[in-house]
Amino acid sequence: MQLCLAAQTRFEAAGIDSAALDASTLFQHALHQALGNRVKHHHMAQHLMDRAEPDLIAAYEQLVSAREKRQPISQIIGRRAFWNHDFAVTGDTLDPRPDTETLIEAALKLGWRSVLDLGTGTGAILISLLAERPGATGMGTDLSASALAVARDNAARIGVEATFAAADWFDGVTGRFDLIVSNPPYIALSEMGGLQPEVRDWEPHSALTDFGDGLSAYRAIAADAAAHLTPGGHLLAEIGWQQANDVTAIFVSAGADVATLKDLNGHDRVIHAQFGGKST
Repeated sequence: MQLCLAAQTRFEAAGIDSAALDASTLFQHALHQALGNRVKHHHMAQHLMDRAEPDLIAAYEQLVSAREKRQPISQIIGRRAFWNHDFAVTGDTLDPRPDTETLIEAALKLGWRSVLDLGTGTGAILISLLAERPGATGMGTDLSASALAVARDNAARIGVEATFAAADWFDGVTGRFDLIVSNPPYIALSEMGGLQPEVRDWEPHSALTDFGDGLSAYRAIAADAAAHLTPGGHLLAEIGWQQANDVTAIFVSAGADVATLKDLNGHDRVIHAQFGGKST
């Protein structure tokens, strides 16, 4: 118990809002490292009362020190829960966020049997969709070879078959898909300095920003999406909560019908675009 309380105090001093939760999460992970198996949450109380062995203290100190430097929990423990699975996360990938589940929910309401995920990162979007729709096929693309390696490992571990390829948006992608999805880098370069340290200092900048106005990815996707969609196909892309008007204008100019979907907090989160008429 004293270990967790001490860690919580250190986290609070470092400006971490979730200090108590993070101290508990990391203690559970340290137990896993020390014992060799995961400790269920309802068994934590007993371990908190027990006298900590030196190997547990050392393991916990290493984790606490990393979090104190504002490294994200997901990178420290190597995984992040998203939709129905835990996904491996590294410093080469964007940390899957709960807001992105808005895109998953929307996609599963649509009729599709093939999906293309542009900028797949951990593969969380693509793998979550394919796991929910047996028999469907999918491809994930990314510029980062390291991210693609993480995505392939996640797919294999979760038991989903998917194709992964290095590509700059649609460059090198052939064929048509019923559904195109993407969570592109949409943070403007001017906004990067205001991000939380966990994001700004630890996540790959190329997955966060286009180093411009935050809209270049949407311009590239909108320009070529129609050529890679089957008739009546759908495109779903995550957006920043203040970008709906700008992104809608980009897709409308490319000939799409566009709707905006909100996340659970009521913020604009996903645009749904179709080219050449709507269908479900």
